[in-house]
Amino acid sequence: MKKILVIFVVFAVAQISYSQDKGQFIQPKNEFWEKIEKSLAEFHKVEKEEKTSFKMDFSGKKYPTDITKYKQFWHTSPISQGNTGTCWSFSTSSYYESEVKRLHGIEVRISPIYNAYWEYVEKAKQFIEKRGNSYFSQGSESNAVERVWRKYGAVPTEVYSGLLNGQEYHDHTAMFAEMESYLNSIKANNSWNEEENIATIKAIMNHYIGTPPEKFTYQGKEYTPKSFLSDYLKLNLDDYVEVLSYMQKPYWEKVEYQVPDNWWHNSDYYNVPLNEFMKIIKKSVDNGYSICIGGDVSEAGYESHAEVAVVPTFDIPSEYIDENARQFRFSNGTTTDDHGIHIVGYTKDEQGKYWFLIKDSGSGAQNGTNIGYYFYHEDYVKLKMMGITIHKDMVKDILNKFE
Repeated sequence: MKKILVIFVVFAVAQISYSQDKGQFIQPKNEFWEKIEKSLAEFHKVEKEEKTSFKMDFSGKKYPTDITKYKQFWHTSPISQGNTGTCWSFSTSSYYESEVKRLHGIEVRISPIYNAYWEYVEKAKQFIEKRGNSYFSQGSESNAVERVWRKYGAVPTEVYSGLLNGQEYHDHTAMFAEMESYLNSIKANNSWNEEENIATIKAIMNHYIGTPPEKFTYQGKEYTPKSFLSDYLKLNLDDYVEVLSYMQKPYWEKVEYQVPDNWWHNSDYYNVPLNEFMKIIKKSVDNGYSICIGGDVSEAGYESHAEVAVVPTFDIPSEYIDENARQFRFSNGTTTDDHGIHIVGYTKDEQGKYWFLIKDSGSGAQNGTNIGYYFYHEDYVKLKMMGITIHKDMVKDILNKFE
């Protein structure tokens, strides 16, 4: 009996040794390592100082922020530029969308990222041509859109959004950093080869924002970007001008707008006195023309939750806002060319002062109850907004004064 029992046990052990193991997918865990990481992170943690900025106290203030009380011009609904420095393209594309509707009755949404794509290419070309002695950034000016369109045409957002599958918001941070790093490496190593360099810049952008189309079908018809501009948008780009107002260049002359984002040193800006500048803006909205406008949005009277842009009395009283106050701020750098927007309506308050309805692609415009909009008092425009893009019809009398 003992002998038989021993044999049975051995057989059972052998059976266990030959059973097959199985695998599975699990979330790796190392609780103690996590404890180490947490402890070290807390030990090395640098306490961040809470940052504050000096802003006007808007509590108790009443401003005309009822959008229904504004006379509005047709415009596409506001969209976000995301984490990009391309307000210049979003605002100008929006402006031209309104112009297409005003002139031809056609509603369209034009791709601002297409403009940005080719503007990056043009900036890179100049960087290469000037052996690195050129400004390369995300920013630009409103008239860059005209220049891009003349060379590369335009496309609707529907065929080129610049967003990858599943991406909700634009983000050019990593893309721009990679392009900038590449161009700086070219400069450091004297690796100048425009064809190869530009091909690499395009490859970087194609990866992050997609490849712009060479031809496409829109509303049942095939277009190239150039034919879409000429045959569908039907805008005469010669009908649009840039008007500027600052004292550092002579009035009644075409001048250069001396800001970094005017990286190609365009000098086609019609420089007029401030009172004429404000007359053009008011005349335009009174006649149903929207306006593309740019300037500074970093003031104490500019607040996204209040949705308004005003000039506080502790800054400068209204009656003292003149060309000197305007130039003083531009010269000392407190007025910068940091944002492009689109005036899409207006109203007047009880004092007869203009308030402008602003369509804005910046993140701040998403914080209030009127998503994508701000309300600018005319004093803010007078003091802080530097230049506009406008149809020639609204400045014919002004242009006649230029040689």
